Amino acid sequence: MEVEKSRYAVARLIAARALMIAMGAPILVKLSKEELEKIKYNPIKIAKIEYERGVLPLKVVLKKL
Repeated sequence: MEVEKSRYAVARLIAARALMIAMGAPILVKLSKEELEKIKYNPIKIAKIEYERGVLPLKVVLKKL
């Protein structure tokens, strides 16, 4: 059962993945050269695409209070 993530958790995931991409991590989705040029190789946009396609190698662990 997947718990809906808050917008803050989503922003944190995308930012962390964008940093990984900017530091040279491989991109986990197939994007054509035209698509990459359209988004100007922006790591944040690439991370958003990865999130939308469900391939981010990260997860959120919520602690119970």
